[in-house]
Amino acid sequence: MRKITTLIMLAFFGTGICVRHGIGQENERKKPAEPETALDFTVTTIEGEEVSLAEKYDGKVLLVVNVASKCGMTPQYAGLQKLYDDHKEQGLAVLGFPSNQFGDQEPGTNEQIATFCNDNYNVTFDLFSKVEVNGESAAPVYAWLTSQKTDPNGAGDITWNFEKFVIDRSGKVIGRFGPRTEPDDEALVALIEKALEEKQ
Repeated sequence: MRKITTLIMLAFFGTGICVRHGIGQENERKKPAEPETALDFTVTTIEGEEVSLAEKYDGKVLLVVNVASKCGMTPQYAGLQKLYDDHKEQGLAVLGFPSNQFGDQEPGTNEQIATFCNDNYNVTFDLFSKVEVNGESAAPVYAWLTSQKTDPNGAGDITWNFEKFVIDRSGKVIGRFGPRTEPDDEALVALIEKALEEKQ
């Protein structure tokens, strides 16, 4: 009788182990994949709408910039708009992410930022909700961007407002430029134009 009871218990617990093991494997299979490109992120527009970068920008060349309204480099908005106007028909998209992490130079609300950009620089390229770009609270897309090893500036924290990332049509970061690099800088423009010439 004792042998029968033991066999029943072994069968029961053995089945439980198998079931639990199976669930563990299933959960492991469902674990989200690590982002491989800049297009693997969802962001929030300055109007508050969530958008998938893959759905909106697949096949485009991107220039991603952290922007601010009260910075000595704020006039770069004009250059960014011109760069966008000159190349949007070829597939360039400029993405501006306001951030208040540097000298409190972007203190306004999203609505105030949008109004400022429209009234002062006639910005028509895409702006997004204000984010942090460094540290534990950094927006996921920025945590990923700053981890990429690129030329001429490598991986690491954003140094100030108006740092620039160039992303090719497949979502790969192909260039990173410092805040003082103007939007009409020859090396920056050449890299963008080269990326625009390449097919996905």
